[in-house]
Amino acid sequence: MKVALAQINTTVGDIRGNLGRIRDAYRRAQGLGAALAVFPELAVAGYPAWDLLDQRDFVKANLQGLKELARETGKTGLVAGFVDINVSKSGKRLHNALALCHQGKVLAIRHKTLLPTYDVFDEARYFEPARENRPISFAGRRWGFSICEDAWNDAGFWKKRLYDKDPIRTQVRSGAGVLVNISASPYHRGKTSLRRRMLCSHARKARAPMLFCNLVGGNDELLFDGNSFALDGRGRMLAHARAFEEDITLVDLDAPLRPVPSPGSEDIEEVYRALLLGLRDYARKCAFKDIVVGLSGGIDSALVAALAAAALGPEHVTGVSMPSMYSSPGSIMDAQKLAHNLGIRLLSIPIIDIYKSYLSALHEVFRATLPGPAEQNIQARIRGNLLMALSNNSGALLLSTGNKSELSVGYCTLYGDMSGGLAVLADVPKTTVYALGRFVNREREIIPQASLTKPPSAELKPNQTDQDDLPPYDVLDDVMRAYIEEGLEAKAIVRRGRPRALVEDILRRIDRNEYKRRQAAPGLRITPKAFGIGRRMPIARGFQQTSGKNLLTKIG
Repeated sequence: MKVALAQINTTVGDIRGNLGRIRDAYRRAQGLGAALAVFPELAVAGYPAWDLLDQRDFVKANLQGLKELARETGKTGLVAGFVDINVSKSGKRLHNALALCHQGKVLAIRHKTLLPTYDVFDEARYFEPARENRPISFAGRRWGFSICEDAWNDAGFWKKRLYDKDPIRTQVRSGAGVLVNISASPYHRGKTSLRRRMLCSHARKARAPMLFCNLVGGNDELLFDGNSFALDGRGRMLAHARAFEEDITLVDLDAPLRPVPSPGSEDIEEVYRALLLGLRDYARKCAFKDIVVGLSGGIDSALVAALAAAALGPEHVTGVSMPSMYSSPGSIMDAQKLAHNLGIRLLSIPIIDIYKSYLSALHEVFRATLPGPAEQNIQARIRGNLLMALSNNSGALLLSTGNKSELSVGYCTLYGDMSGGLAVLADVPKTTVYALGRFVNREREIIPQASLTKPPSAELKPNQTDQDDLPPYDVLDDVMRAYIEEGLEAKAIVRRGRPRALVEDILRRIDRNEYKRRQAAPGLRITPKAFGIGRRMPIARGFQQTSGKNLLTKIG
């Protein structure tokens, strides 16, 4: 028996478009001789739909879409995720559901049991959990169908479980001979190998094949890597789909076992492909055809421009150089060289005269104070205004260029370099930015070598470097990662060998700059804990990790 795992790239709310992708893949699965075609979680509606789920017309359209799919099915069965109505008199109004369709009918519907509410998930806000999920008989087999989180509670795999139920174990005990998990499992570094090991554990304990069909594509901040696969009852890889692109993987459950090698471990190319997919999909799904990006001559803007050119094509990218009296000739030349190497259009708009007019207007007000961050930030805000004007004039998407390291400690300017519709590097630490830059240059020099080797600088005052105000980026990134991604307290980070004063300074900066991050453009998530929907910290608060005491901190 052949099963097709069809990982497709859905758009939230584009039910017509999503149905079209399901139909196309279903026809391909029929042509391949599949008895069953499996699609991802909420494939009809798109994932995550957030508060669109509160709109009854949206839910109704999704249900009508499922009926259309069911009517069009033939000998090949179809399994797809959709939003179902909770017919019970109690509980949330909806279910996260899947339907098995065959020969023009919906044969069975099953609901998701475990509803995650951690990190980027908030499913209990909308959905009622399943009361039971019995195996389904189809084509002479007993199938245990589950939805994403239902597979993430294996007592033998996790040291601490989040739920008291294990839906997969329950299905096996009820006689399921084949396990199928449809998912919209977001990507972050390390996630693909974690999934594989976890689902291997299920397959081995059940001594049954485990089929995993995952969503692919970018939806706002979240990136979905696909990487669907099939395992035999010993946890050996039978088939594996491509990463970061739509794909159909066929597995024959009755054929002689021919395990295939598991994909290699995650590396910098995977991060590059994730960002590329996220940027391309954000532009496409928000109806942007062109991109504008400010080019400073530094590594961050160079990497963003390189990603933009690769994602949309160089003919759709405009770089903008905006030199001031503090811009070095080398930086200006690096921006020009980058634009030439990428084949993108380059505009040059000097800001010296504009900056002088600001200083003249503020002269009387500022005369009693020494020049400082206020004057420096004016330059960044002039550039932000110019870039936004170009974006408004042309309809192009403005990309901000700040990285996670800078955003964490507030080394960025509101309404200046933070301006934009998408922050491509918002979850990319500076050290990873450099690694990605070297990857871009793996075959030939695209990003000028000077951008990779010169000391990073905002160039807002004479002879300025980032390390005038920040620790070395490898140190900053290590502490930030420990605090944000690993959730360690200050004393635990100090025990790793970092000086207490340094750790407390970095954590203090991270805590007091929440107000900036709340106003930042959405960023593409590539780490286990990104700033944005997955990290919800109050702005006004009286507790800081560095002291363990109540401590009000003035922000601004």
